[in-house]
Amino acid sequence: MNIVVKTEKRQGFGTNASRRLRAQGFVPAVLYGESMETMPLVLAKKDVVEILRQESGENTIFKVAVEADAYDAMIKEMQVDPATDELLHVDLIRINMDKPIRVTVPVVHAGEPFGVKNEGGFIDFVTREVEVECLPRDIPESLTIDISELHVNQSFKAQGMTVPAGVKVLTDPATVLVLISMPHKEEEPFPGEKPEGEVAAEEPKEPEVIKKERAEKEEPEK
Repeated sequence: MNIVVKTEKRQGFGTNASRRLRAQGFVPAVLYGESMETMPLVLAKKDVVEILRQESGENTIFKVAVEADAYDAMIKEMQVDPATDELLHVDLIRINMDKPIRVTVPVVHAGEPFGVKNEGGFIDFVTREVEVECLPRDIPESLTIDISELHVNQSFKAQGMTVPAGVKVLTDPATVLVLISMPHKEEEPFPGEKPEGEVAAEEPKEPEVIKKERAEKEEPEK
């Protein structure tokens, strides 16, 4: 799907100008990249939403139409108000379709691990995305790993990934993506062992012993 985002150069700057844009359904943005100066732009929020709804998300490549020019671009960064989730600003990066770029791609899991199905383990999703390098047209929407053969205490690392031709994984090969663990159980005390923190009660003395001690205390000194 070829997405064309029509935009225009931003004229007004500052907090008040940005607030007015957002109130009208637009958002301030910048476009930058090789062989071009940073270009302040105005984007329609609906266009940004449409891009993010694509399966490739922020890795979606689209055309930015500015007056008579058009540029291949991607969303590089977005600023969002943490209190209201309002989109405040968007950074766009110009893409050279003939030059490799680095992007982050989500990891998708296939199969039910043996250690979960038969050994009572559970899945720990340690790393959910990896960094790759490839030409823009070769960016995968996601990378799938088969975890069905994993037993308890086994892991799937980045070095075991199978990726499409032209895609290079940059994430450290030793990075753990998925780990099959066993639930932690509280250690039960051995038979006859007192639970930790419990103090054994002093056994009562025999009546004969108590009488003897009392008699010794009451006996006058010679």
